Amino acid sequence: MKLMIRIARSILQSYNAKCKPLCQEMGMPQTAFDILMFLANNPEFNTARDIVECRYIKANLVSVNVESLVQEGYLTREKSPGDRRKVRLVCTEKAGPVVERGRQLQSQFTGEMFQNVDEQQREAFFQVLRTLEDNLKDMQKGRD
Repeated sequence: MKLMIRIARSILQSYNAKCKPLCQEMGMPQTAFDILMFLANNPEFNTARDIVECRYIKANLVSVNVESLVQEGYLTREKSPGDRRKVRLVCTEKAGPVVERGRQLQSQFTGEMFQNVDEQQREAFFQVLRTLEDNLKDMQKGRD
C-alpha cells in the first residue's frame, strides 16, 4: 500500500511542478488551471458538482476558481437544457491557447512518465487498470 501512496503522491507533485511555469506565465493558480483542463478534456463533465466529484477538489475551491475563470473570460456559465437548476461550465475561445498549451504539457508529462516503459508493458499496465475498474464496479453493484 505504501508504494501506491508514494506513486500517487509523486505523480501529483511532479505534475504540479511541470505545470508551475505555465501557471505562473498565465497568472493562473494551479487549481484554476486544473479546473480549466478538466472541463476542456472532459466536456461531458461540465458542472461544478462534476469537478468536485471527479477531481476531488473541495467545493469552496471550485466555487472561487470557477468565479475567477468566468470573470477572466476563460469560462461561461450556461443553463443546462432540460434542467434549469443545473449550470454548465463551458470553455471560451479565450481558453483555447491555455488549453492547447496545457494539453501539450500533459502529453509531454505522460511521455516522460512512461519513458522507460515499452509498449507491451504499457498495454499490460492499462489492462490491469481496466480489470481493477471492472472489479470495483462489481463491488459497487454489490452494495446497491
